[in-house]
Amino acid sequence: MTSLSPGSLVIAPATRAEWELVRSWAAEEGWNPGRADGDAFFAQDPDGFFLGRIDGEPVSAVSVVTYGDAYAFLGFYLVRPELRGQGLGLATWRAGLAHAGERVVGLDGVPAQQDNYRRSGFATAHRTARFVGEVPPPERPVTGVVPAGQVDPALLAAYDSACHHAERPRFLSAWLTTPGHRALARVVDGRVTGYGVVRPSQDEARVGPLFADGPADAGALLDALAEEARGFGARSVAVDMPEANPAAARLAGERGLTPTFETARMYTGPVRPITQDRVFGVTTLELG
Repeated sequence: MTSLSPGSLVIAPATRAEWELVRSWAAEEGWNPGRADGDAFFAQDPDGFFLGRIDGEPVSAVSVVTYGDAYAFLGFYLVRPELRGQGLGLATWRAGLAHAGERVVGLDGVPAQQDNYRRSGFATAHRTARFVGEVPPPERPVTGVVPAGQVDPALLAAYDSACHHAERPRFLSAWLTTPGHRALARVVDGRVTGYGVVRPSQDEARVGPLFADGPADAGALLDALAEEARGFGARSVAVDMPEANPAAARLAGERGLTPTFETARMYTGPVRPITQDRVFGVTTLELG
């Protein structure tokens, strides 16, 4: 627990129940958080979520979730709008980053904050754009796509490992099975060629990740995930697609999705290489 002075800002780890308030703040910012994402977030690192309070009232937040000994990811950097400009965010930021220790830290930064992040030692790797729209039903039935639960978890974990900068078995197990999340895999000739998840969110259904060997696999998964979204009442989907894989934006255009806002993926140091051309949609902007 960190206190700036008696009666001022006190920063302490947040519980899962307390984090629902922060999810509502993120919704107010237009970030479209998933309604049940927190269960999987806390499964990965329950000590990585921080709230700042003044006189017991929550006013600021940040998450710094660790993945193993070498990597962490920062998200949910928020201060109540009426209290911004007083240094509360910076104090909360520093308390959260202390949780990362010597790990390399990644984040997805909105344009207005990127210069501040650079001053804190983050360098831009690539931009990510959120594409939103209603994916039309495919002209032909989607083939080769099955519920992820029918696939050997070790095969999905290996596929995920090639697309993420650290192993994340606890997160992945929870993300695939959180109530409301619909997880699908594509299997061709007995081999996993991609997987994706769609879940109910504040506005459009969020797709993430969308990992696939190529555009055909990604397209089949996106079509099937959009159908799952229609099944729980969402007509439109939102996918955060990295500029580092140009095929992702082309797929979005083919499905009638349009870019809405962008972020920059930034790191404090070198990260484990990934198979970038498999990443058609990042998992979340909050945990990487």
